[in-house]
Amino acid sequence: MAAAETGDDVYGEDPTVIQLEKLAASLTGKEAALFVSSGTQGNLLALLSHCERGDEYIAGNDAHTYRFEAGGGAVLGGIQPQPIPFNERGELEIEAIRQVIKPDDYHFAKTKLVCLENTTAGKVLALDYLSEFSDFARSLGLGRHLDGARVFNASVQLGVDVKEISQYFDSMSICLSKGLAAPVGSLLVGSNELILKARRWRKMVGGGMRQAGILAAAGIYALEHNINRLAEDHRHASELAKALAQLSSFKLLSMPITNMVLLDLEAGRFKSLQQYLADNGVKTSTQRWVMHRDVSSANIDQLIELCRNFDQRF
Repeated sequence: MAAAETGDDVYGEDPTVIQLEKLAASLTGKEAALFVSSGTQGNLLALLSHCERGDEYIAGNDAHTYRFEAGGGAVLGGIQPQPIPFNERGELEIEAIRQVIKPDDYHFAKTKLVCLENTTAGKVLALDYLSEFSDFARSLGLGRHLDGARVFNASVQLGVDVKEISQYFDSMSICLSKGLAAPVGSLLVGSNELILKARRWRKMVGGGMRQAGILAAAGIYALEHNINRLAEDHRHASELAKALAQLSSFKLLSMPITNMVLLDLEAGRFKSLQQYLADNGVKTSTQRWVMHRDVSSANIDQLIELCRNFDQRF
């Protein structure tokens, strides 16, 4: 990062940002990419680029694009969200999507886009489902966006190139600062036309950065070095979950598929666990424990031992 060659990215003149965007487009099999400050901004730019005011997008009712991004599409784009439930596999069922698509009638918003998420709560969308979803959406002329904040976790778990996933979408966001471990930044990938629109929207919402190559250099490193190591996070999650499943006072929502261990403890008991862990130097925020590059095998052993002690004492 310190040695990164920089320019003015607002004018498209930062060579390191250009290198990162070309790398991301190549990895995902898309025509173009755009470096953005966050996954929330990447998803917002996708909504704004796919939809016009008065249009509608369909998303899961617990999806990040709907629930955790401050209503940006509605507030800034006049785009109506239509949430529907995820099933137990993290999918939006095809028939459920079909039922909420609005007829071509001026009483209704125009259904324009469907957003999926991969992974969601650590669940990986199957390629067969993605193929079926893609064919369905294209047959109705609907845009297809993937919140792929953790899409490389999905590709590593499936043992496929990320292009095998991205081929089913018109646009996809990628977070560089989660499992890929860059300090900041995300990417939006798609067609040249869509990314050109998104670039204009990025400027409008304050996302134009100047000598951003310093940040882009970290993104390049992450994409070149930190994808395959995601398997280590998956292994840590599996080891932790197997150990917790043996403890009588611990309950899991499900066994992990990728890098998330999801606890299912009564609120009071989890608060006691939080306090016990904090007293022993381990800070937690929720019952979703996410493994990442800075969680080592020794950390997992330490956490397992603390949970065993908690189980015996409480």
